[in-house]
Amino acid sequence: MKKISTEKAPAAIGPYSQGVISGNLLFASGQIAINPANGEIEGDDITAQTEQVMKNIGALLTEAGADYSNVIKTTCFLADMGDFAVFNEIYGRYFTQKPARSCVAVKTLPKNVLCEVEVIAEL
Repeated sequence: MKKISTEKAPAAIGPYSQGVISGNLLFASGQIAINPANGEIEGDDITAQTEQVMKNIGALLTEAGADYSNVIKTTCFLADMGDFAVFNEIYGRYFTQKPARSCVAVKTLPKNVLCEVEVIAEL
Protein backbone atom coordinates (compact mmCIF):
# COMPACT_ATOMS: atom_id res chain seq x y z
CA MET A 1 0.00 0.00 0.00
CA LYS A 2 1.07 3.56 -0.69
CA LYS A 3 -0.35 6.51 1.21
CA ILE A 4 -1.38 9.61 -0.73
CA SER A 5 -0.90 13.03 0.82
CA THR A 6 -1.08 16.52 -0.65
CA GLU A 7 -1.14 20.01 0.81
CA LYS A 8 -3.70 20.90 -1.90
CA ALA A 9 -6.37 18.99 0.04
CA PRO A 10 -7.18 19.26 3.75
CA ALA A 11 -4.94 17.35 6.13
CA ALA A 12 -6.52 14.39 7.86
CA ILE A 13 -8.27 15.50 11.06
CA GLY A 14 -8.02 12.08 12.65
CA PRO A 15 -6.08 8.80 12.55
CA TYR A 16 -6.44 8.18 8.81
CA SER A 17 -4.77 8.95 5.48
CA GLN A 18 -6.05 11.29 2.79
CA GLY A 19 -5.92 8.30 0.48
CA VAL A 20 -4.37 4.89 -0.01
CA ILE A 21 -3.33 3.17 -3.22
CA SER A 22 -3.67 -0.60 -3.19
CA GLY A 23 -2.84 -2.37 -6.43
CA ASN A 24 -4.28 -0.17 -9.16
CA LEU A 25 -6.98 1.40 -6.99
CA LEU A 26 -7.08 4.67 -5.06
CA PHE A 27 -9.28 4.69 -1.99
CA ALA A 28 -9.72 8.36 -1.04
CA SER A 29 -11.01 9.31 2.37
CA GLY A 30 -14.18 11.35 2.52
CA GLN A 31 -13.65 15.00 1.67
CA ILE A 32 -15.51 17.82 3.33
CA ALA A 33 -15.53 21.54 2.51
CA ILE A 34 -12.31 22.46 4.30
CA ASN A 35 -10.23 24.94 2.34
CA PRO A 36 -6.66 23.59 2.61
CA ALA A 37 -5.22 27.10 2.32
CA ASN A 38 -6.64 28.23 5.66
CA GLY A 39 -8.17 25.15 7.31
CA GLU A 40 -11.61 26.77 7.41
CA ILE A 41 -14.95 25.51 6.13
CA GLU A 42 -15.55 27.07 2.72
CA GLY A 43 -19.02 28.61 2.47
CA ASP A 44 -22.17 28.13 4.46
CA ASP A 45 -24.43 26.78 1.73
CA ILE A 46 -24.52 23.55 -0.28
CA THR A 47 -23.25 25.24 -3.45
CA ALA A 48 -20.02 26.60 -1.97
CA GLN A 49 -19.39 23.52 0.13
CA THR A 50 -19.93 21.09 -2.74
CA GLU A 51 -17.56 23.09 -4.96
CA GLN A 52 -14.84 22.92 -2.27
CA VAL A 53 -15.39 19.18 -1.80
CA MET A 54 -14.93 18.66 -5.54
CA LYS A 55 -11.71 20.74 -5.52
CA ASN A 56 -10.38 18.63 -2.65
CA ILE A 57 -11.23 15.39 -4.47
CA GLY A 58 -9.54 16.72 -7.60
CA ALA A 59 -6.36 17.46 -5.63
CA LEU A 60 -6.24 13.91 -4.26
CA LEU A 61 -6.88 12.42 -7.69
CA THR A 62 -4.10 14.55 -9.20
CA GLU A 63 -1.67 13.53 -6.46
CA ALA A 64 -2.43 9.88 -7.29
CA GLY A 65 -1.91 10.47 -11.03
CA ALA A 66 -5.60 10.32 -11.88
CA ASP A 67 -8.54 12.60 -12.60
CA TYR A 68 -12.32 12.47 -12.32
CA SER A 69 -12.59 10.14 -15.33
CA ASN A 70 -10.76 7.44 -13.33
CA VAL A 71 -13.36 7.37 -10.54
CA ILE A 72 -15.35 4.14 -10.50
CA LYS A 73 -17.40 4.61 -7.29
CA THR A 74 -18.45 7.47 -5.07
CA THR A 75 -20.19 7.54 -1.73
CA CYS A 76 -21.92 10.82 -0.96
CA PHE A 77 -23.25 11.96 2.39
CA LEU A 78 -25.68 14.87 2.75
CA ALA A 79 -26.78 16.51 5.98
CA ASP A 80 -30.12 17.38 4.33
CA MET A 81 -31.61 15.48 1.40
CA GLY A 82 -33.34 18.75 0.52
CA ASP A 83 -29.92 19.81 -0.84
CA PHE A 84 -29.81 16.86 -3.25
CA ALA A 85 -30.80 18.73 -6.44
CA VAL A 86 -28.15 21.44 -6.02
CA PHE A 87 -25.51 18.92 -4.90
CA ASN A 88 -26.34 16.64 -7.84
CA GLU A 89 -26.04 19.45 -10.40
CA ILE A 90 -22.55 20.38 -9.19
CA TYR A 91 -21.51 16.74 -8.78
CA GLY A 92 -22.57 16.07 -12.40
CA ARG A 93 -20.23 18.76 -13.74
CA TYR A 94 -17.24 16.95 -12.23
CA PHE A 95 -18.21 13.28 -12.60
CA THR A 96 -19.09 13.33 -16.30
CA GLN A 97 -18.20 9.62 -16.68
CA LYS A 98 -21.06 8.77 -14.28
CA PRO A 99 -19.35 6.40 -11.83
CA ALA A 100 -21.37 4.11 -9.60
CA ARG A 101 -22.70 6.08 -6.63
CA SER A 102 -24.42 5.86 -3.29
CA CYS A 103 -25.94 9.01 -1.78
CA VAL A 104 -27.43 9.03 1.69
CA ALA A 105 -28.64 11.56 4.22
CA VAL A 106 -26.93 11.44 7.60
CA LYS A 107 -27.72 13.07 10.90
CA THR A 108 -24.44 14.98 11.28
CA LEU A 109 -21.16 15.30 9.38
CA PRO A 110 -17.73 16.31 10.72
CA LYS A 111 -17.52 20.02 11.59
CA ASN A 112 -21.28 20.24 10.81
CA VAL A 113 -20.65 20.52 7.07
CA LEU A 114 -23.44 19.93 4.57
CA CYS A 115 -21.80 17.24 2.43
CA GLU A 116 -18.97 14.73 2.26
CA VAL A 117 -17.81 12.63 -0.68
CA GLU A 118 -15.40 9.69 -0.86
CA VAL A 119 -14.14 8.07 -4.05
CA ILE A 120 -12.55 4.91 -5.38
CA ALA A 121 -10.59 5.39 -8.60
CA GLU A 122 -8.79 3.05 -10.97
CA LEU A 123 -5.22 4.10 -11.72
